[in-house]
Amino acid sequence: MPDQAEPAIVVTDHPRESRFDLLVDGQRAGLVQYHLRGQVISLNHTEIDDEFQGRGLAARLARAVLDQARERGLAVLPYCPYIRSWMARHPEYVDLVPAGRRPEFGL
Repeated sequence: MPDQAEPAIVVTDHPRESRFDLLVDGQRAGLVQYHLRGQVISLNHTEIDDEFQGRGLAARLARAVLDQARERGLAVLPYCPYIRSWMARHPEYVDLVPAGRRPEFGL
């Protein structure tokens, strides 16, 4: 029996919609809504479509969004509860939140 191929997972930024999309084999499976002001990105909401739940996609989306913020030199304000809790479990990303704002987010 042949091995099932890993799905192609891509995260793309759509600045006009203030949204990162997570695509699985070309189908939108989830998103992160944000607000960008200058060099500060507020991450407001994360969702994964029901049919894609339980595959670890939210974590992959969070990591990709935060990696892109780091590459772009953006400060991150994690208003989204999922992103905030993910960052708390991955302290290597906490430096993206300005030091003076970390207590506000419990980081």
